[in-house]
Amino acid sequence: MSQRRTTSQPRRGAVSADEQVAPLLRVGFLLTPRFTLTAFAGFVDALRLAADEGDRSRPRLCRWDILGAAGTTHLSSCGASVTPTAPMDSPEAYDYLVVVGGLLHGGQQVPEATYAFLQEAAARGVKLIGLCTGSFVLARAGLLDGHLTCVSWFHREAFVTEFAHLRVVSNQMFVVDRNRLTCAGGTSVVHLAAYVIEKIIGRASAVKALRIMIEEQPLPSRTLQPEEVLSERSTDTVVRKAMLLLEQQLHTSLPIEQLCEPLGIGRRQLERRFQRDVGLSPAGYRQSLRVERARWLLQHTDLEVTEVAFECGFQNSTHFARVVRQSLGASPREVRAAGKSATGTVPGKQATIDA
Repeated sequence: MSQRRTTSQPRRGAVSADEQVAPLLRVGFLLTPRFTLTAFAGFVDALRLAADEGDRSRPRLCRWDILGAAGTTHLSSCGASVTPTAPMDSPEAYDYLVVVGGLLHGGQQVPEATYAFLQEAAARGVKLIGLCTGSFVLARAGLLDGHLTCVSWFHREAFVTEFAHLRVVSNQMFVVDRNRLTCAGGTSVVHLAAYVIEKIIGRASAVKALRIMIEEQPLPSRTLQPEEVLSERSTDTVVRKAMLLLEQQLHTSLPIEQLCEPLGIGRRQLERRFQRDVGLSPAGYRQSLRVERARWLLQHTDLEVTEVAFECGFQNSTHFARVVRQSLGASPREVRAAGKSATGTVPGKQATIDA
């Protein structure tokens, strides 16, 4: 293992004996508004477990900071807050800067100072990591031009729409392209963290961290992302591909004929195969996905009902309310209220309406 530089990064407060030892790996976290707590916690916990012997959590082999202004807090998408531990300056003090993405609603109101800091870091050769929708932040800063980017299948269409000039994949866990590392989010972040740990500290530390987290051996970047959650199970490969396309484009009104083009199949044949395989037409399956997605958004976010309707591909709130009541036996507001109740149940039948 080659020697690393020994200059200590600036940190607030007294420096402990452990912190006087030069770490092999130094990481700074940039948490965007409404950041995803799982992505941040998974990555930082892998670092914590790799940083010391056993589960003692001393920041010896690697150290990390949550960057931000003193006296501020970062609010996650679930409502939990994280307090910065170091100022957002001196990007060269870190080997990697990790941008933890958050909810895309509202356009990710990232401060201009964050973009400037990332651009300075890139100019100084610091490696940049985008977790979950952190890739959107890096792309908006112009730092993914000429690089291959990995995003979740769930956010692929939004990414392609905003950054049509960038190359993107959504069928693997993460991508390492020179000094840019991006991943789909969720549990894939621990395998990206393991990749970084193995590269800098060693495979034993990476394996140890994942084992303590009750996770498999470090998985390679090309490991397939888990496929979309299907409300109906399919055995027909073409139908499964169509299901994925429908879910990726859920908020659009894409004609079924256009869905058929990339599949190399006609509408009538696709409808027959859909009906035979899952008992629904493609349009009916899309409707069921929209209703189930709407149910989740109503019960797990604070989006306005009209926003939920738009996110789920409904053109107006009146039509949305009618479909939800017909499908779930309750109005959108009643569905939301039921989600806040002790049982969280919503009376009604499964959403299998044809459209």
